[in-house]
Amino acid sequence: MTDALKRLSEEGVAIWLDDLSRKRITSGNLAELIDQQHVVGVTTNPTIFQKAISSGDGYEQQLADLAARKVTVEEAIRMITTADVRDAADILRPVFDATQGQDGRVSIEVDPRLAHNTRATVAEARQLAWLVDRPNTLIKIPATEAGLPAITETIANGISVNVTLIFSLDRYRKVMDAYLTGLEKAKERGLDLSKIHSVASFFVSRVDTEVDKRIDALGTPEAKALRGKAAIANARLAYQAYEEVFSGDRWLALDKAQANKQRPLWASTGVKDPAYKDTMYVEELVAPNTVNTMPEATLLATEDHGQITGNTIAGTYEQARADLDAIEKLGISYDDVVQILEDEGVEKFEASWNDLLKSTEAELERLAPSEG
Repeated sequence: MTDALKRLSEEGVAIWLDDLSRKRITSGNLAELIDQQHVVGVTTNPTIFQKAISSGDGYEQQLADLAARKVTVEEAIRMITTADVRDAADILRPVFDATQGQDGRVSIEVDPRLAHNTRATVAEARQLAWLVDRPNTLIKIPATEAGLPAITETIANGISVNVTLIFSLDRYRKVMDAYLTGLEKAKERGLDLSKIHSVASFFVSRVDTEVDKRIDALGTPEAKALRGKAAIANARLAYQAYEEVFSGDRWLALDKAQANKQRPLWASTGVKDPAYKDTMYVEELVAPNTVNTMPEATLLATEDHGQITGNTIAGTYEQARADLDAIEKLGISYDDVVQILEDEGVEKFEASWNDLLKSTEAELERLAPSEG
């Protein structure tokens, strides 16, 4: 057994688990992962909750209580998901305290049906922060056009944010700008900037899935040589953008006010193509002040046979740009790929949320007490 996870942490990569369920909390599994696998944070999304709650494991009593109170299905879902996030946040609280709030975080997403509604997203972010009521929560807001001003306003309210569904370099720069604008507003309002944190979730494997599909359709040897290159190149150039923004004059003024950098978070790091090494999106994206949120299978694969060789992003920007340029020359439009991925990302989370609404409604009806 290598201690690849320890080495990864030492290289400045915070290891977060991309999964949560009540069973994981009550069985002691989450505490064990923190203790033994160097896990220092948890991310959730509508798909994760849909899988957890539909399995039914550990939710029966709360569902029965909610059914007895005749709450709406939306309220039931919020009561269930915020309870899980609160409990996970309590388990991670020692990590949060030890890292001065940098890690020990649990993320919960705004209702994905609000992805194109700025005002409702801000209202939902405030409501979720109030409901969970733990300082180590991150509210997840998608990086849609409507999400950008919502990120600014939520940060300006002093609420820490995990920006999700970032696929393009242009959008990522806008996300960093939204964060800095939020900090500037928070400073004007007299808030303590040292208490406000953020991560920017840059999605990885889905980029290869979409680009490789188009490469395979072309089928030429020249095209095939570029399989599996797009996602890592894209993420490495995102890190280059992060280094530029968080060393500029605008940032330095906020840094003096004790603001925290918005760390890049590598999301969607489970390998979807069996032709690739299952730890590829961990090993190739090692750099200081980053987060890698992993499904449990990727976490355990990294622990078992991951090769952590130090910083694998430094010195790669020229090659990364060349790889993306070569893919563009094949006639595969970067702008088209990232737009499709954003649209699909919002749709997938919305579909999971709708499935969760249906399955929870069925459970509430089944458990509803008979009248009389």
